[in-house]
Amino acid sequence: MDMTTRIQSALDQQLARAETASAPPLLLAAMRHAVFPGGARIRPQLCLAVAQACGEDAPNLTDAAAVAIELLHCASLVHDDMPCFDDADTRRGQPTVHKQYGEPLALLTGDALIVMAYQALARAGAHHPLRLAGLIDTVCTGTGAPDGIVAGQAWECESRVSLSQYQRAKTGALFVASTCAGAQAAGADPAEWRTLGECLGEAYQVADDIRDVVMQAGQLGKPAGQDLHHGRPSAATDLGLLGAISHFRKLMAEAVSSVPVCESRAAMRQIVLRESERLIPQSTCDRITQDRSLWAPARATVRQATV
Repeated sequence: MDMTTRIQSALDQQLARAETASAPPLLLAAMRHAVFPGGARIRPQLCLAVAQACGEDAPNLTDAAAVAIELLHCASLVHDDMPCFDDADTRRGQPTVHKQYGEPLALLTGDALIVMAYQALARAGAHHPLRLAGLIDTVCTGTGAPDGIVAGQAWECESRVSLSQYQRAKTGALFVASTCAGAQAAGADPAEWRTLGECLGEAYQVADDIRDVVMQAGQLGKPAGQDLHHGRPSAATDLGLLGAISHFRKLMAEAVSSVPVCESRAAMRQIVLRESERLIPQSTCDRITQDRSLWAPARATVRQATV
């Protein structure tokens, strides 16, 4: 079974647990809408890949860790899209949850997915109690305060924010959780995999900043130009597209070199390289490099960002 199929199957099984006769049908429908069809699933893929590189011996625990991380990511997107934040109409090429089911159900959907994430860990972790505490701590650190994705979202409410601090929290933290949880699920030392998560997380956010500027909504599957519109910190805004591209390439190179020595090191490096091309294709880099009008930073006026 390939990774994508494995992840989709694990997510489907987890959601199916809640689909009982006593559950509110609209809530269940909204939860499925938030999780499927899904994006690239890069975070759970990283979790599985690291576990396999560490000699995976508890696939059910690995699946639970990957599912928990993806459910938390999906929950953050549901809340991020709501009128109090982005007020986005589309996500992954379909109506956002609040557009399809209304704001009250969108809020509850995000909450339910968060709870479900920890249910998944608790159920699988009961069979591996010595690994469970570390896994829960890793996932909580990547999700809450002071430096998880909730904190990253909260930084958007501040008048001044460090770009690197914002990116580490909003995007990087859950990537770190993905690589570290993969190692922990396999009973390995997560510290060796932390740098990979940090580099990939920051690179992913830089890529998202670039894509927000150069791609259309149809290509993104969500509204474009949101960073400038909302005055958010952005690598494309601070560095210009040429500088952001250079920074992205540097981060991906660091990610490749950070893969620890293991039997599947070459395969892990290939995963990173493929993800780099998927995020920012070489053709996009060439177009930006050749178009001088895109080089200058576009300054937002709503919020001050400091590097």
